[in-house]
Amino acid sequence: MVRNATRLYYPVKASIESILPIVDEFVVALGNCEADDHTLNEIRQIQSPKIKIIDTVWDLEKYPNGGEYAHQTDIAKEACKGDWLFYIQSDEVVHEKYLPVIKKRCEELLHDKEVEGLLLNYRHFWGDYSHYIVSHAWYPREIRIIRNDPDIHSWRDAQSFRRIPGFDGKDYFQKEGTSKLKCAQADAYVFHYGWVRPPQLMQQKRKSMVTDLNGQAASAEYFKDRDDLFDYGDLSRLHVFTDTHPRVMKEFMARFNWGDQLQSRKDVKQDHQHARLKYRLLTFIEQNFLGGRQIGGFRNYSLLRR
Repeated sequence: MVRNATRLYYPVKASIESILPIVDEFVVALGNCEADDHTLNEIRQIQSPKIKIIDTVWDLEKYPNGGEYAHQTDIAKEACKGDWLFYIQSDEVVHEKYLPVIKKRCEELLHDKEVEGLLLNYRHFWGDYSHYIVSHAWYPREIRIIRNDPDIHSWRDAQSFRRIPGFDGKDYFQKEGTSKLKCAQADAYVFHYGWVRPPQLMQQKRKSMVTDLNGQAASAEYFKDRDDLFDYGDLSRLHVFTDTHPRVMKEFMARFNWGDQLQSRKDVKQDHQHARLKYRLLTFIEQNFLGGRQIGGFRNYSLLRR
């Protein structure tokens, strides 16, 4: 599902192209975009017969607090065919080296009906394409492949999925009568570029999301005393990425022109969650003593050893 992707600097074209080789079809629920947005043209440039576009209109009053994200995801899901469904958000891209791994894993587990979904690892980029975050404050993996089962639905703000038998399509935040999906791990990464934008567009995207989640009045109040440029803070504490990015990101990455607006100074004051002392200490313990396992982190799935 997507709306205003080009207006808000989402790499939607690269996102779709990244998994297109291993899917039989690609369904897009395209919301009612602003007049200056060109998401439809961006998708049409791919020129693939696999792509099916469903035009939708968002209703943020009926589905508040991010529920419309889940509702739109379900619209796309219900139009899909096949055994496995690969859910990818428009700021997520899969490296081509992982496609054979993912496809093989789906084939291996096709007839193991206990497995309801597959988990993919995450690489969260921050500020530019050379730095990424490993933090207790960020999810290390998430459900991105699910069975094509009518009782499996997008959940909350479309971050994940849950089994909701007989769902009436109203409350995407309900927990009563629902259950976590039983998932197996796939040894592959999703590259998350949601926090790699020019500072002005990053702030614009945040305003748009807060409006979607909490309404126009709440968004105006939240941002009334905030700068128009998003401050990424000190990048020197982050991990440096030395591997390659997905080939489909080459064109999009060529637009990078805000390096002079980023900082790498340890004396910079910042209040991002991953930079707070509490989370830095938790992250240190998890990464150095627990093999990366999070202490009490949010986990909306039951992990199967497969």
